Amino acid sequence: MSLDGGRALRLACVVGTRPQLIKAAAVWPALQRDHHPRLIDTGQHYDEEMAGRFFGELRLPPPVHQLGVGSGTHARQVAAMMDRLEPIVIDERPDAVLVFGDTNSTLAGALVASKLEVPLVHVEAGLRSFDRRMPEEVNRVVVDHLAELLFAPNDNAAANLRAEGIGRALGGPGVGGPAGTGVRVEVVGDLMQDLCAGTLSAARDPGTIGRDAPSAVASLGLVPGEYLFATIHRAENRAPGAVHAWLALLGVLERHVVLALHPGTKHVLDELDAAVPPNVSIVPPQGYGTTLALQLHAAAVVTDSGGVQREAAWLGTPALVLRETTEWPATLEAHGGRSVLVGRDPVRAVAALARLAPAADAVRDAEARAMAARVEPSGAAGRISAVLGTWLHPEAGR
Repeated sequence: MSLDGGRALRLACVVGTRPQLIKAAAVWPALQRDHHPRLIDTGQHYDEEMAGRFFGELRLPPPVHQLGVGSGTHARQVAAMMDRLEPIVIDERPDAVLVFGDTNSTLAGALVASKLEVPLVHVEAGLRSFDRRMPEEVNRVVVDHLAELLFAPNDNAAANLRAEGIGRALGGPGVGGPAGTGVRVEVVGDLMQDLCAGTLSAARDPGTIGRDAPSAVASLGLVPGEYLFATIHRAENRAPGAVHAWLALLGVLERHVVLALHPGTKHVLDELDAAVPPNVSIVPPQGYGTTLALQLHAAAVVTDSGGVQREAAWLGTPALVLRETTEWPATLEAHGGRSVLVGRDPVRAVAALARLAPAADAVRDAEARAMAARVEPSGAAGRISAVLGTWLHPEAGR
């Protein structure tokens, strides 16, 4: 029995990328307390900089199974994951397969669970950019329509699911979905907000981007408010024309840009022999704490990452989002946030930066932000674990 009186479940938790490790780390203590989770790492992010160090830093246990899939085309990557994951699920016979987010690892875990008729749980369900050109959008739509228990981070995500006829509200009547399927939607909050809240205190000290930072960052001599922090990794921003466009955009911002370079993006830059503007300093991907500190103390963030977009919003750091759509509309300036969709348009980017983070005030604003930032935990981990405990009897289907 779990501590809240529910039933303890055997959970196969499938991860594979850096953002999924962050979400898993946030929920893991609650799952360990109440259930029997086992971590399966597909190896979609496979090097030490992108994933390896996160297990130690975020206190995640080593994976019980490491599939070692690595990179490849979408089809080959998903196929390899499914091929290696299926016998594990057959052998371990978990009560449920739990997947996070919207990556190829998420899709592979969902397809294997569905084909083997193992109940599927989707954490961070219901997000929609309404742009099917994004691989992530296709993944999240498919996974949501396969899942039996969907944990939505907010009301907007739950509304998206209801609009597609998925699930029922907590304690409420069915709202679409085939009769008798038992598909359930729960609004639980955002796991990444919980981890951000727990890490913020350590990030406030300017030393976290200076003397106490990893050597690649410490060597830059960063001053709060005198730099922009950038991450760029999405598939649409790796096409040759896109790469040249966002490099030009970074150049015209005319501020020091610290670009934490994803290995996949670095590979494309090297292949193109692309010229990096002189105001851009490239560093390897950083650990979670350093990445959060670099955002907190920056004048602004430039990113195509949904995770970084949310973290910047919680910290109060302005963000220029190198996309035309987002699955996180609440972060946008039009909805009271400090993020702006600028695509790869330098004119829009320069105007947004001047409005949200004027250079004359940037140092003062960054220093004030570091002192004043408050991030309230969402409580998502506890809610997820509690709902799991009352959702499914371990004996079901035996």
